[in-house]
Amino acid sequence: MKSTLTTTGALTAVATLMLSACSSGSGNGGESDSGSIIVFAAASLNQVFADLGESFEEETGISVDFSFGGSPDLAAQMQAGAPADVFASANERNMDKMTDEELMEGQPQRFATNALTIVTAPDNPRDVEDLHSLSADDISLVICAPEVPCGAATQEVAELAGVDLSPVSEENAVTDVLGKVTSGQADAGLVYVTDATGAGDDVTAVDFPEAAEVINNYPIGVLKSSKNSEAAGQWVDYVVSDTGRDALADAGFGTP
Repeated sequence: MKSTLTTTGALTAVATLMLSACSSGSGNGGESDSGSIIVFAAASLNQVFADLGESFEEETGISVDFSFGGSPDLAAQMQAGAPADVFASANERNMDKMTDEELMEGQPQRFATNALTIVTAPDNPRDVEDLHSLSADDISLVICAPEVPCGAATQEVAELAGVDLSPVSEENAVTDVLGKVTSGQADAGLVYVTDATGAGDDVTAVDFPEAAEVINNYPIGVLKSSKNSEAAGQWVDYVVSDTGRDALADAGFGTP
């Protein structure tokens, strides 16, 4: 069975998973259960990867266990030794940290792109029109923290627009920004287009021109420490295949 792990407690959970795995098969990294892999992936990939994981398991018999969270948090966990087979980052900066430390097998591949949009409560009750609207004193704004890919992109678009943003909170995952808007804790938030698409009627998306100038590239690759690198490679191939690209496009991701 495929399970979904959150960032909180992910290190403990995946360690338990690996300790309990059978050693009936092996990858390039050593002995393990050849029927399962662990994928660390950016929070914005949660929905589409979960869906792809189900179809991948049906087609290959390989179980995929996910740990979703902020890309820098995930990278830090793997740098500290957390067991993982695949890393999919929401930007190249955090993947570069992994390649610089020679933790990745080969050259990671770009597989998707994403851009920011503004989300508000349904029907946009505060009449948010663009980034400049978000600087109003009576608008409670939530954004991603600067070290998170969506936060770095937020800083870039704000600079392009010449806007000083004063958020009421900065979150470590884009899904947390979305959650604060959908729960009514904030009037508006800056999230990825894919998050707005996934939220459906729970939000209204407000596009702004600067978003087109700040595009995040998503890379994916297999870790050298993978205990099941053959199966991990199959997952990467599946994500970059026509099936994976179609699913990503349906979720609102662009093609690199």
